Amino acid sequence: MTGVLLAVSAPIAVYLLDISLRNEQGFAQAMAWVHSWAFKSAALVLVWALAHHMLAGVRHLLTDISVGSTLGTARRSAWAVNLGGMVIALLVGGLWL
Repeated sequence: MTGVLLAVSAPIAVYLLDISLRNEQGFAQAMAWVHSWAFKSAALVLVWALAHHMLAGVRHLLTDISVGSTLGTARRSAWAVNLGGMVIALLVGGLWL
C-alpha cells in the first residue's frame, strides 16, 4: 500500500514542480497549494508512507540474511516498523505544521 501511495504521488509532485518552474504566477500557485491544509495533510500521509516503506525495506533486507527471522522477533520488528513510521510522520508533522 505504501508503494502504491508513493507511485501515485510521484506524477503529482512532478506536475507541481513543473507549475512552479514555469513563471512567477505558477510559482505563486504552487506555493498556495503547498500552504493549504489539504496539501499538508496529504504530504504528511506521504511522509508516513515513505518512512514505513523504508523501514519495512530494511526489515526485509535483514530477514533475508537471517537477522530477526524467528517468529517472535519478526513480530516485534513488524510492530517496530509500524510504530517507527508513525513516530517519524508525527515528528515531521510537528516540525512542519
